[in-house]
Amino acid sequence: MSLIEVKVPQLSESVSEATLLTWHKQVGDSVVEGENLIDVETDKVVMELPASKSGVLSKIIKGDGEKVGSEELIALIDTAAVAAQAAPVAEVSSGAEVSSAVPPSVRKLAHEHDVDTSGLQGTGRAGRVTKEDVLNAMEQAAPQAVPAIAPAGNRPEQRVPMTRIRQRIAERLLQSQQNAAILTTFNEVNMQPVIDLRNKYKDSFEKKHGIKLGFSCFFVKAAVHALQKFPIVNASVDGTDIIYHGYFDIGVAIGSERGLVVPIIRDADKLSFADIEKQIADFGARAKVGKLTMEELTGGTFSISNGGVFGSMLSTPIINPPQAAILGIHATKDRAVVENGQIVIRPINYLAVSYDHRIIDGREAVLFLGAIKEALEFPGRILLDL
Repeated sequence: MSLIEVKVPQLSESVSEATLLTWHKQVGDSVVEGENLIDVETDKVVMELPASKSGVLSKIIKGDGEKVGSEELIALIDTAAVAAQAAPVAEVSSGAEVSSAVPPSVRKLAHEHDVDTSGLQGTGRAGRVTKEDVLNAMEQAAPQAVPAIAPAGNRPEQRVPMTRIRQRIAERLLQSQQNAAILTTFNEVNMQPVIDLRNKYKDSFEKKHGIKLGFSCFFVKAAVHALQKFPIVNASVDGTDIIYHGYFDIGVAIGSERGLVVPIIRDADKLSFADIEKQIADFGARAKVGKLTMEELTGGTFSISNGGVFGSMLSTPIINPPQAAILGIHATKDRAVVENGQIVIRPINYLAVSYDHRIIDGREAVLFLGAIKEALEFPGRILLDL
């Protein structure tokens, strides 16, 4: 027997503990080096814990749902052992389907939840049906299935514990509201110049860079343009000190089924429009499956929240502490506006900036938002750095 330890990864300084979600392997199962053993959830991210060596999972010390600390021992792998072989996959003639092997632990889970494994396409090695395959089938069959309480009178209620990420979101929002003097200022921006520029170059942009030209990069660039003019908005509060940041790390709020996450675009002032679009697309894809790292979710000097993708017309975004401000973007809609004494139709977006009035005065906040408006209505300014 040659045992190696499976430990929780080193957590960041701001994360004291994590929660083990679901073991993807059971005791006695074979594991392959690099294969995900279990998902570990912190208040910032859900991350995979891969096997460092191949072998057999000989002992699980910490089970599903348990709280663990940094580098805590949670399991043992026997690198010298060989797992009992699953039933061989049936070989059939061309055109027929191949049946997938189902390990006992997975068969038990499927039986408990009335899942027919014969119709599942196994994603494990050699076509084995995994625990994850069964859970996915359960989700598809009953996506809203949660423990329910049905009191008298047929008035159902549901009690579902918050995830660690949701708990942390709640804590940070309350912290922001309680510890900062938050005010919000608004302005409207005519998006027609950006729309025209995007329509003119979107095809050639995608052909050259392999990514669609969206609107996000314009908002990020416009925000950086304004932050460079008003450094106090890019600052943060530390006790009675103001920290001025000489760099521009822009957090982009992304909503996912796991909760709100705010990955950081580092040194956004040094990135091209294509670089920004690629980063945002990558963040969005990995946020859906919980693959963002703690490093990508830590820090940031300013944030952008785009409720417009969900149809929001107006909101007052909450600051992401210890940052001093956040930009809220909303849905662009055709509206009647007055230009040169005439009523005309323009695609208008209402912008909101929430700011910490302890260090940012109303004058700076209003002028800052005006600088964003100007950059979007005259996008040549951000392209030419004017």
